[in-house]
Amino acid sequence: MFQRGKGDPPLPPLRVRIYHLCLIERNHMNNFLQKLYKIEEYAAASLLSAATLLIFVSAVTRTFDLPLNWALDLTLFLFAWSVFLGADVAMRRNNLVNVDLLVARLPVPVQRVCAVVSYILILVFLGALTGYGFWLSYASRARAFQGIPWFSYTWVALSVPVGSILMIITTIRQFRAYLKEARPPAAEDGEVL
Repeated sequence: MFQRGKGDPPLPPLRVRIYHLCLIERNHMNNFLQKLYKIEEYAAASLLSAATLLIFVSAVTRTFDLPLNWALDLTLFLFAWSVFLGADVAMRRNNLVNVDLLVARLPVPVQRVCAVVSYILILVFLGALTGYGFWLSYASRARAFQGIPWFSYTWVALSVPVGSILMIITTIRQFRAYLKEARPPAAEDGEVL
């Protein structure tokens, strides 16, 4: 065990040491989330590109009377995952459609209440989507694709709860940032909330 000498400076109070440990832990969590976000962005773009390419190849082969029976099923899988991963990316960047024609004309305190209610409703909806998504994944475990009989439809249905959980994380982080700043968070060139 480390022994403190007579000339060593006194230790800071326990609450200060705990605060510093929390900051270190939060930095590690932010680094993890940054890496997760990058993987998510690349996955969403790659899955959408692969789905587009697969549909194109399927159309070309069908023209030559060589249909790819499994292409539509695999495209559905790729597209479902790209949609839910892409929705989280768009939400994190504040690129979702926002109609604030009425809210912008309200007094600032009322705008703040509307924003808080909006965040709460989003969280409730995403929580329900997560629960029902897991239920759908379980209920469709025996359903197989017509063109890929060994591939369960559960893998498509899992995109709903996984994407919803990612959006819940994003919404909570944005909601916390909103409550700290008293104005809606806006992602600036590459900044991720």
